Amino acid sequence: MKETRKRILNRAAKEVKDGMCVNLGIGMPTLIANIIPDDVHVMLQSENGLLGIGAYPTEGEVDPDLINAGKETVTAKVGASYFDSAESFAMIRGGHIDLAILGGMEVAENGDLANWMIPGKMVKGMGGAMDLVQGAKKTVVIMDHTNKYGETKVKNACTLPLTGKGVVDLLITELAVFEFKDGTMTLTELQEGVSLEEVQEKTEASFQVALKV
Repeated sequence: MKETRKRILNRAAKEVKDGMCVNLGIGMPTLIANIIPDDVHVMLQSENGLLGIGAYPTEGEVDPDLINAGKETVTAKVGASYFDSAESFAMIRGGHIDLAILGGMEVAENGDLANWMIPGKMVKGMGGAMDLVQGAKKTVVIMDHTNKYGETKVKNACTLPLTGKGVVDLLITELAVFEFKDGTMTLTELQEGVSLEEVQEKTEASFQVALKV
């Protein structure tokens, strides 16, 4: 794994607190399950109907019938629960998820999120992200700061189809951490070895600076 990705995941894992019910989105967020500290006891929820996801399985632990929403094989902790998709989304829409950690394609300075499709590219569907960003008590987005062409993904306004308006509470990239409150974006942390000038250069969005020491 790239060092920049480890940096994002390790910082995101700090948002997972003891006693939480947490949903980890498809892709990079699912890797957080393997780095949650042993003394932090959480229930990981998957919208396809599993509460109590464990770490990724070793080769000898693989059960092809036990998968997460991204169709990856997972393990289940002692006491895990299985249920249908309707019950899962009732959990999400009912406000019972403390924290949702999702990937992102674009985040805007007002907290808008685009993460479910790129026009012209085939997608299977929008998945559960639209429900999660509205139903979860806190939404954290993790993503690379720029795309493969070097273009910023942290924008004045999203250009891709929106997942939700003003739904992002925290954005974590390999460069920095931003908090969103009342439509204002604030830079609160710089990742190790990153300068404020670099973040400003690679960010289109307007943001305030209130670095935490």
